[in-house]
Amino acid sequence: MHIAIVSGEYPPRWGGIGSVVFHLAGHFVELGHEVTIITRTHSEKVPSQEGVDVISVKWAKLPMAFTRSYGKNAFSALKKLNKNKPIDVINAHLPLVSWKRKEFRWLEDNIAPIVSCLHGSWLGEKEGVKRAAAAKESATWRNPNDLAILTTAKWYSKYERAGILESSICVANSQSTLKEFNQWYNPDENFDCEVILWGCDHKVFRPPNNDDEAEQLEHERIRLQYDCGDEAALSYSPETKTPMLLAVGRLVARKGYMTLLRSMPEILQENPGSKLVIVGRGHMKSSLLKKAKKLGISQSIYIQSSLSFEELAQHFRSADLVIYPSYYEGQGLIPLESLASGTSVATVNQEPLTEMVDETVGGLFNRGDPKDLAKCVNEMLSNSETSEKAKLGRERVLANYTYEHNASDYVAVFKRAIAKKSE
Repeated sequence: MHIAIVSGEYPPRWGGIGSVVFHLAGHFVELGHEVTIITRTHSEKVPSQEGVDVISVKWAKLPMAFTRSYGKNAFSALKKLNKNKPIDVINAHLPLVSWKRKEFRWLEDNIAPIVSCLHGSWLGEKEGVKRAAAAKESATWRNPNDLAILTTAKWYSKYERAGILESSICVANSQSTLKEFNQWYNPDENFDCEVILWGCDHKVFRPPNNDDEAEQLEHERIRLQYDCGDEAALSYSPETKTPMLLAVGRLVARKGYMTLLRSMPEILQENPGSKLVIVGRGHMKSSLLKKAKKLGISQSIYIQSSLSFEELAQHFRSADLVIYPSYYEGQGLIPLESLASGTSVATVNQEPLTEMVDETVGGLFNRGDPKDLAKCVNEMLSNSETSEKAKLGRERVLANYTYEHNASDYVAVFKRAIAKKSE
């Protein structure tokens, strides 16, 4: 089967969608299928995978508007690709590609059935931005992307609605996302949608290997770099008095970093040796550093703008706890990557996070509540069962949330879409 994947993110854009598509494509090839990725041009080199072809198309570098320009060019690329190598199924990753209903229909009628992946909605993103702004995470006008979402999400949502009305099958990445699409778009009785939660790379995101000397040295380097390297920490002992707290994700308002910083004074009262390491790119770095200074916690905060995939994986292994205070997600992969790494996670007690994380594998706190966040973190750091929860979390990932699971599930959906079209 020749699978054409249309994704606005693909490495070196290592966002959630980009990471998912990269790994999924490789697993499709392992299952014996041909894969062509149609994505946006990038100045950096695209990583190669055996059996995966990548076509890069032009796009307008404007917030939100890029989805339409990229969509038009991806549409043309699909027509050209199909002439040279007939396509069996089109896998479109919404909302980063915007097609009109007539464009979906043309592709369905003239090339191949479309399976659209729903990674959350623009209207849901808008609500997340509004929640974050109300919680004083960041002024909306400071970030062009947030401002564009707030002012144009309703306009661009028509392209999402086109996708759910005209695709052969849709696949939502969580029950929460499926509920959103039913709520916002009120699809008709022909709406055919399954739920498949994305997995993570359990071979990259894995527990520490204490027999690997090079890895142990890297662990020690990281802990000492952030001044949280007491003897217990260097041997991965939960008895450490210098716990390393890790938060990963784009530095944008809806990720909840201001809430996290506001929780730190109370965390430091009970765990004065704690260090918070934030890994992510975005416009909020200077604002977060200013907030840390105002709170008097600058010596306990580190922000890393860029890490390699291998360095990030080691950070997950080296951390004592991962914190994920997001105001909105379609699914949210960071908690899974944490659990796969054998590190417990504290996150918000809201869907879709609660579809993956409960108190048997992690901790939950009220969204936007720094006091409850601090209470949750302090309890987890003092609880001897936290490390056992992390082991159960790894088992949960292996049982339910891997790319091997995803690839098999998606191939079944693709085959159903092809059969559905031939009826």
